[in-house]
Amino acid sequence: MNETVAPGGAELRARAEIDLAAVRANVRVLRERAPGAALMAVVKADGYGHGAVACARAAVEAGATWLGTATPQEALALRAPGAGVPDDVRIMCWLWTPGGPWREAVEAGLDVSLSGMWALREVIGAARLAGRPARVQLKADTGLGRGGCQPGDDWAELVAEALRAEAEGLLRVTGLWSHFACADEPGHPSVAAQLTRFREMVAYAERQGVDPEVRHIANSPATLTLPDSHFDLVRPGIAMYGVSPSPEIGTPADFGLRPVMTLSAALALVKHVPGGHGVSYGHHYVTPGETTLGLVPLGYADGIPRHASSSGPVLVEGKWRTVAGRIAMDQFVVDLGGDEPGPGAEAVLFGPGDRGEPTAEDWAQAAGTIAYEIVTRIGSRVPRVYVNEEQGG
Repeated sequence: MNETVAPGGAELRARAEIDLAAVRANVRVLRERAPGAALMAVVKADGYGHGAVACARAAVEAGATWLGTATPQEALALRAPGAGVPDDVRIMCWLWTPGGPWREAVEAGLDVSLSGMWALREVIGAARLAGRPARVQLKADTGLGRGGCQPGDDWAELVAEALRAEAEGLLRVTGLWSHFACADEPGHPSVAAQLTRFREMVAYAERQGVDPEVRHIANSPATLTLPDSHFDLVRPGIAMYGVSPSPEIGTPADFGLRPVMTLSAALALVKHVPGGHGVSYGHHYVTPGETTLGLVPLGYADGIPRHASSSGPVLVEGKWRTVAGRIAMDQFVVDLGGDEPGPGAEAVLFGPGDRGEPTAEDWAQAAGTIAYEIVTRIGSRVPRVYVNEEQGG
């Protein structure tokens, strides 16, 4: 096992262990789910909180040929010297605003997403400045009602103007794509409706002369459960990190996925208190009897959701404990029920679950949110410690 430690061997207050062997294994599982399609590993939001560069490299080692990000800055970071992403791996970014780094994206060979005429005008200007054609993908709004070009006249105009710019050598339309609204809800009628609309919008563009390298709409739940949506490329995000897109479609184990992140901390203090003792702000928890309390040095500044106060689960010395009272900015308390682990004992908030620890899904349930948010919000004060960095590890 390869492991990154704190400088000088210093002890870590808390750590998010990232198992890169699990990333590689998950990518292989997802490729098996979509055998006829290429795979784009989505590493936006710093790899859903896991570390974009390390996870991108691991995904590529397992066969991903595309990487996806939201912002152009995220994509450019993957093309930076030292990132270690091979030049033949395509990188796409889709969340643009006027005045963004279009020229830098064109010069870096990124695939940029266009949802409207303003974006097309900006990328054409950037291509002229860069002296090379831009790689663009046209995004269709097939029913999500978020990014993407509306069907009908708007789509016809975007396609026509993109083809005109392509004929002038200013760009290449490399892809046609869209995004599902409800693929994580089995049987939702919008899924079939969006697939139909996507096929129609792709067919229209191709009749006009667009010859895309890839057509894609499948996110994690669609990659796992909707083979009709795979087209040329699938774009798994959360599933690559071993988290199920929703409990309704199954657990990670149901699909052969392994959670990648384990979040833990060393107890900062253990102390005896009498019954009737208030704990944390507002005294929303009062000890029912004489007990021991353990102080966990993580709080909402580290991404621990305050909504999980009095409900978040923690494993300490083989036993599940519950957050006692309110989660504060830097710390929270667990009632150890009279057990006496020493300061420095490990408290595991979540992980794969195979050591009896809670999972990100357990914390999502406690906080009334989704597991995506639990892993993505873990903050920069928590160092990422990478294990199994080498293939075969």
